[in-house]
Amino acid sequence: MKILFITAYMPNLVRVRPYNLLRQLALMGHAVTVCTLWTNEGERADISRLESQNIKVYALHQSKWRSLWNCLFALPTRTPLQAVFSWNPELARLSEHLLECNGKVDFDVIHVEHLRGARYGVYLKSRFPDVPVVWDSVDCISYLFGQASDQSRSSFGRVVTRLDLNRTRRYEGQLPSRVDHVLITSQVDQQALFDLSPDKKAAAPISILPNGVDWEYFGQDSEVEREPATLVLSGKMSYHANVTMALFLINQIMPQVWAKRQDVRVLIVGKDPPNAVRALANNPQVSVTGTVNDMRPYLQKASVAVVPLLYGAGLQNKILEAMACSTPVVATPQAVQALDVVPDQDILLGVAPVDLAGQVLKLIEDPDYQKQVGQAGRRYVEKNHQWSKIAKVLEGVYHEVISTRHWRRIQ
Repeated sequence: MKILFITAYMPNLVRVRPYNLLRQLALMGHAVTVCTLWTNEGERADISRLESQNIKVYALHQSKWRSLWNCLFALPTRTPLQAVFSWNPELARLSEHLLECNGKVDFDVIHVEHLRGARYGVYLKSRFPDVPVVWDSVDCISYLFGQASDQSRSSFGRVVTRLDLNRTRRYEGQLPSRVDHVLITSQVDQQALFDLSPDKKAAAPISILPNGVDWEYFGQDSEVEREPATLVLSGKMSYHANVTMALFLINQIMPQVWAKRQDVRVLIVGKDPPNAVRALANNPQVSVTGTVNDMRPYLQKASVAVVPLLYGAGLQNKILEAMACSTPVVATPQAVQALDVVPDQDILLGVAPVDLAGQVLKLIEDPDYQKQVGQAGRRYVEKNHQWSKIAKVLEGVYHEVISTRHWRRIQ
């Protein structure tokens, strides 16, 4: 199969979904061409990692100023900022040129990633109506924004999501009728996106394609010893849902933990923490690392990974990565709504701060139980979230849309 894969951001070890899907598709013998954007030299260096895995890469520079200008011009329109943030006419023209080689279409399927990349799929569909387009929505952004506009403890997050909510709902609801197939990571997001569609009969099928984890890469290093009474919270810390989660952990959960165990340490690990998160390190029991080169040592050394997410969408990679490291996880139900985990076996759950604090204390005070839950979590990801198995499902979707499109052409 020849696949044109368009993503508005560089696939790499941080953007794990497109990176691992591309890697697996290439390993399966498909001819994969990627059209993407890079914003800094670090992302530009990631091109060679993709190319080393037999993936053809076309990457253009997208400056922050271009993205800001895109948003500025979209403000007075009905187009959401997410839909224009990564728009680059040169990338659209490049994709169009690649599709048509010597007067004929040279690809079997077009795959576009996220709401930020959806416009490329719509553009190419208008020019090549016979080439099936698969849009990987990943999450329902409208569903996420609806929660963030009410619950985010980041002022910037509340302002942006409220500004963009209604037009994102309108735009996102129209997309399933403008592509051939939609992918999404969870059943909750699937239903939310389906509900947005104004013409459900014309909408393309919406299939669940979960996230995976490289469970061998995120394994437990036998030479690394866990540090007692150490919690880790990980994620991109500029993301408003993660900011809200970090503040909730330190301000409402940890006082109840510290009331019984003053020795418990918290590591907040992830890139670009805003001032509100950095200020949490004023407490000597809290460390805020900022960007780290490798998340694994923090997960492997921690006694417990905490994911007290108050709102969100899709499937949380941070949970899968901790589980793959055999690190027991304490989370809120919102954080695991896309997972088929067994509470009190694969993971510990709590809703109120007192419940979450109790689950943390239960684990750090019982090393045997801590190990038991950690090992159960690793078995769960090994069984349910291997990228190789997920890529096989994606391959099946491609075959389906290609055969359906071919059948329609001959009618």
